[in-house]
Amino acid sequence: MPETLKITDLHVAVEGKPILRGVNLTIHRGETHALMGPNGSGKSTLGNAVMGHPGYEITGGSIELNGENIVEWDATQRSRAGIFMAFQRPMAIPGVKMADFLRHATTNVRNPDRKEGEELIPMRQFRKELTEQMEHLRMDKEFARRYVNDGFSGGEMKRAEILQMAMLRPKFAILDETDSGLDVDAVKLASESIAAIGQGTTGNGDQMGILIITHHDKLLERNAPDFTHVMLGGKIVETGGIELAQELYTEGYDRVRAAYPDAAATEQAMTEKDAIAN
Repeated sequence: MPETLKITDLHVAVEGKPILRGVNLTIHRGETHALMGPNGSGKSTLGNAVMGHPGYEITGGSIELNGENIVEWDATQRSRAGIFMAFQRPMAIPGVKMADFLRHATTNVRNPDRKEGEELIPMRQFRKELTEQMEHLRMDKEFARRYVNDGFSGGEMKRAEILQMAMLRPKFAILDETDSGLDVDAVKLASESIAAIGQGTTGNGDQMGILIITHHDKLLERNAPDFTHVMLGGKIVETGGIELAQELYTEGYDRVRAAYPDAAATEQAMTEKDAIAN
């Protein structure tokens, strides 16, 4: 049986406000899933909840990794177990060099039982792997000496996230709008890199289960989804193939809203509440 990340009837609130209202999604290792939906529908909330962000309160349902409910695990435990998230807006960490950050993170993910103070991955091995991945991503070697995301452009931040994924080799990766803010050439490179990493051709040969959160179809050109999911009003309301992603990109969500009036009404209510609050 393939390794599995299974989300069942997941309800999530942020600052007491319900966002997710019963999400069901199963990702097997080796599969690529696309998650699309209007702004505010809950896509990023799902990613953050799965990753264990403390600001996202799980009020119902379960998240299972290979049959074990990980709802009570913190983000560190989930990361060490093989779950990764590339953030839409990565945080800067002034004073921490990319190479140092990646060496510690890579060691801890590959050796989940490691205690603080124990040996890190050998420097020679780490440098070789890091150099190979940076060359694949067409990143200047000087990049490794810079502080994590500090003063990075939007494109540099996104490539830094992909570099982390390449080094950490997670079992499951959530990519939250990795294509946003990138020009055409950068999106093409990101798409190719994600495909190579996901299929194990740039690491240890193991495939990943990938969830790509996106508004566009360009990132999916080299990462044709096995399943495309549409989120509306905090629920996944429809699932199809890559043709569904192409339809949503070109036609928008009017058909989906008409087909699922209850979810559309919830979306409208959530939008109105936000407008009143602001």
